[in-house]
Amino acid sequence: MARFILALDQGTTSSRAVLFDHSGTPCAMAQHELPQSFPRPGWVEHDPAAIWDTQMRSARDAIAKAGATAADIAAIGIANQRETTLLWDRKTGEPVHPAIVWQDRRTAEHCERLRAEGLEDVYTVRTGLLFDSYFSGTKLAWLLDNLPGVRQRAEAGELAFGTVDSYLVWRLTAGQIHVTDQTNASRTLICDIDRLQWSEKLMSFLDLPASVLPQIVPSSGIVGHTDPHLFGVPIPIAGIAGDQQAALFGQACFRPGMAKSTYGTGCFLLRHIGDDVRISQNRILTTPTASSGYAFEGSVFVAGAAVQWLRDELGVLDDAAEAEPLARSVPDTAGVYMVAAFTGLGAPYWDPDARGALIGLSRGSGRAHIVRAALESIAYQCRDVLDAMNEDCEIPLTELRVDGGVASNDFLMQFQADVLGIPVVRPRITETTALGAAYLAGLAAGFWGSESEVESLWQAERVFEPKMECMEREALYTGWQEAVARVRAS
Repeated sequence: MARFILALDQGTTSSRAVLFDHSGTPCAMAQHELPQSFPRPGWVEHDPAAIWDTQMRSARDAIAKAGATAADIAAIGIANQRETTLLWDRKTGEPVHPAIVWQDRRTAEHCERLRAEGLEDVYTVRTGLLFDSYFSGTKLAWLLDNLPGVRQRAEAGELAFGTVDSYLVWRLTAGQIHVTDQTNASRTLICDIDRLQWSEKLMSFLDLPASVLPQIVPSSGIVGHTDPHLFGVPIPIAGIAGDQQAALFGQACFRPGMAKSTYGTGCFLLRHIGDDVRISQNRILTTPTASSGYAFEGSVFVAGAAVQWLRDELGVLDDAAEAEPLARSVPDTAGVYMVAAFTGLGAPYWDPDARGALIGLSRGSGRAHIVRAALESIAYQCRDVLDAMNEDCEIPLTELRVDGGVASNDFLMQFQADVLGIPVVRPRITETTALGAAYLAGLAAGFWGSESEVESLWQAERVFEPKMECMEREALYTGWQEAVARVRAS
């Protein structure tokens, strides 16, 4: 009997693989860094070969660490950075261009043109999204319009488009399977989220040919098997979900009113809203979940990346782990706010032209104040999102489940609870993105019997109760709002 589910967690700055047992416990994990390139201001790219190489090395390393073989693995689940866009040759598998990462802003002007044509409302009602270069559709259009001969090859059926999940499945199956799941499809700007099908009308506005598109499949279900040469025997590929929907599933947020926030490179807050599509009135996205129903989503483009920036570009930190003790070494930021709008601002502002700033510096401002301001900025942005969501929902959120690498920072989690005024709950297993992919695959493969069984495995590790007085909370947040207003382009 198979002992494990293998989760492939392909993220923006690393590729990871985790083996989970029947109790949902991670038994072995491996991770390899994924380099990014920045060929022009606002452009962000990955080498597709590096995506594949780091993910396969991570998978093989994790299997070896567990002392396992492919025969011990019941199925593979995939979670991935969602909007990152690839286009490759169907015969050779060779990409026509580096992957355009979700953070990339090269299509901002295209989005503005579409908005000026009065099309945003049409897209929002059909897709639950807004016009922003964050999403895949305009990235694909850029590839077709800016690379010589690529549109002709695409229209001739020679090329395949996909987000990272599609590319991994394609490579894992030696080019036999070209699919994407409902959660990743919903982030392209061309998927009707009511029907979970490609929309010819929306494709026509972007001039995208249907010939490049993958088949949309459920997030849980066997879509194919790995090429036996990769792991020794074929393994079912049985779960696919965009990383944020995978984390929502891994946090067992299966019912309306439950919410999670994942703190990684960016920060993404998803709140389950039930079985019907609802469109936000406050510039929050609507997205399908990986099981049934829909969620509101708020996307913060820079979270952990702000700490990375302090470490790698400013040299303020030698190691990201230094951030928490440094932040605790001062009682507050002494009036300093950091707005890390390196690639614009996400929800609820959707301002691609905003740029980062340190505001409130004085001669007494030091390294610790800046580091603390960077951490606090993550919590403030989550409040921006949650306040907007609460305006769209009849009942305010009463608890927030948290996960992701940055969620291990106790200072940030306590400040998050303080600035929201509600408990923040960290689970025993914080690898919830990989865990969600594992659960989706394991349910399809019979490794777990039901969502109820999955829900029973979820356990809290720590609850951070809000301790800050209301007046202090609101005064700090008002300062944040003033800082944001000063970096906005309009």
